[in-house]
Amino acid sequence: MNIINTLKTNLPKVPGILGKDEFLNSAVLIPILFIENEYYLLFEKRSQNIKQGGEICFPGGRVDEDDLDSVYTALRETKEEIGVPREKITILGKMDTLFGPRGVLVEPIVAHMNIDNLDELIIDESEVEKAFLVPIAFFENNEPEVFKIHSTVEHTSYNSNGEVEDLILPNDYGNDTYYKTIREVLVYKTQGEVIWGITARLVYELIQTLRT
Repeated sequence: MNIINTLKTNLPKVPGILGKDEFLNSAVLIPILFIENEYYLLFEKRSQNIKQGGEICFPGGRVDEDDLDSVYTALRETKEEIGVPREKITILGKMDTLFGPRGVLVEPIVAHMNIDNLDELIIDESEVEKAFLVPIAFFENNEPEVFKIHSTVEHTSYNSNGEVEDLILPNDYGNDTYYKTIREVLVYKTQGEVIWGITARLVYELIQTLRT
């Protein structure tokens, strides 16, 4: 076997993400609306009785096994959460995949949502407390604040039988600071709501794309 030729043939032409299936794969729609000569982004506020209740996000969720692709997921979740059908949405393209700090992979789908106002939405109140619009000009004219979050991760290892078993690791893995991390989080404050974390990062990257 000629290893060099085999690798040239078999290595992916477009590299993907190793171990992707080990993470929570999700997709979100970034809806852009054009109302009365101004462009807006549509956001949701999650219902208080669900995971991460009260946070601001875009329509979206976990990629199901039956979903054809991430675009399908984003459109399906949008229909389920705020009742906007596929025929009122024009896909503009995809942004780069975002790898969240909690092991979440997010595929951001940018789209034009062709509705005249929020009265057209059919909100599933079990998932969404409300939907609201923010002018894109707000994000163009206001840089996000940068917060630093200090988090600590406890290390426990399990063998293939599900039993706790310590791995033989370098000494640094056992010190008090190895699993303490400080990460920067972007924050936009608008309309009495705080847009932060993954959603704020996606907004920021979208604005950078508009500026290029």
